[in-house]
Amino acid sequence: MAELYWKPAHELAAMIRRRELKPSELMQATIERLERVNPKLNAFVALRANEALDEARALDEKIARREEVGTLAGLPFGVKDLEDAAGLRTTFGSKPFREHMPEGDSVQVSRLRAAGAIVLGKTNAPEFGYTGFTKNLIFGVTRNPWNLERTPGGSSGGTSAAISGGIVPLATGSDGGGSIRIPACYAGCFGLKPTKGRIPTNATLGMHGWNDTTVLGPLTRSVRDAAMYMDAVVGYHPADPDSLPHPGISYQVILERFPRKLRIAFHPDFGAPVQSDVAREVSRAVQVFKDLGHEVTVIDDAIPDVGRDWQRLGATQSYAMLHGYFEKHRADFGRAFLSGSETAEHIGWKHYGEAYRRRHQLSEWCRTLFERYDLLLTPTIATEAFAAGGPPFDTINGKPADQLKAVAGFTYPFNLTGHPAASMRAGLTDAGLPAGLQIVAERQREDLVLQAAYAYEQASAWNSKWPDI
Repeated sequence: MAELYWKPAHELAAMIRRRELKPSELMQATIERLERVNPKLNAFVALRANEALDEARALDEKIARREEVGTLAGLPFGVKDLEDAAGLRTTFGSKPFREHMPEGDSVQVSRLRAAGAIVLGKTNAPEFGYTGFTKNLIFGVTRNPWNLERTPGGSSGGTSAAISGGIVPLATGSDGGGSIRIPACYAGCFGLKPTKGRIPTNATLGMHGWNDTTVLGPLTRSVRDAAMYMDAVVGYHPADPDSLPHPGISYQVILERFPRKLRIAFHPDFGAPVQSDVAREVSRAVQVFKDLGHEVTVIDDAIPDVGRDWQRLGATQSYAMLHGYFEKHRADFGRAFLSGSETAEHIGWKHYGEAYRRRHQLSEWCRTLFERYDLLLTPTIATEAFAAGGPPFDTINGKPADQLKAVAGFTYPFNLTGHPAASMRAGLTDAGLPAGLQIVAERQREDLVLQAAYAYEQASAWNSKWPDI
């Protein structure tokens, strides 16, 4: 069954529908793979292996009876440990919540199950998704399958390690500043951050936040896998007052309808240093779009600097949700997360107003950009993956670099503006680590992002190589 480990989800699903592969066979192979490689990666931190195998066997019987099954029938998937799955604790990677048992599935997990996918377990995440690498006080450090000394990114680092480590073909992610795209980049898989509301979200610890920067989305081995995932989970749900109506299309069906002769902007650096071999690989990836006949223009526009504003908005949300827990369980929280969240005590309405004014300036920059261009291409991250336990690089190409910009400078702007964005592998650095290409489109144009990513995938075969753990 070794050949199954790297197959994309849509191929596995097709094999199951054609009765060439039983769900129980796939699940057994998945569990065996997990037992071999997870001790090295620490991607999964909680399992329901017996229950998952029972569900797979029940699917075997339904398929044998030629009953109708969902589009994701039999596919094992992981759930990021910031999201609820019935019967599994949601710890948020935080010691005060190590025994926190949710009432049931999140909307996203419920819809994936309804499509036939089977929850295998929970994937690791930093405390409340706070950092761009995956490490917490309950489960420890998660490692990158391409190099076990490096991070798979964060906050969806357990998810990206599970995908690129050949454990599961699908897993859930969330993205408040790059937490899908950063791990997709560092672990060399595909990750999509949709428009806010495209996938419904649930309240966290009884609270729906006012900060509208965090969304849910997939990490996968192929673009079609992500389209298939999106088809299963999008559409309005009354649990989320910000959820959007169903887009009225199948993302899988439209993948091959990528328009010709698009106007594409390529911004190589956002005014900050980029590791030289990362820049090289991203430039090669951009050339693919030129070769496909699109008009690519290199731009050097000054983009509004909103890093501090993004941090302030995130801190106020965390503090509003958790201040009572901080008072009761101070010693159990990670020091960095606690101190970062408590900066909210010094943020007033004046600071909030300034942040929203700069956020508006950024949105206006994007508005004028997408009046001129159909797509924006950038590096996903300025560097290759850093040490598994952190910290991020503070130098790039031998010169001092801002750590926040080095990790998330290309990603968090589009959380503040709400534009859909994806990351896929552009190539490998001199050290053999993935470099990422980010594709951004106008709000609610996930279809165009996926089409562009699929066209690049077909022209480049970016996912033909995976790490040998």
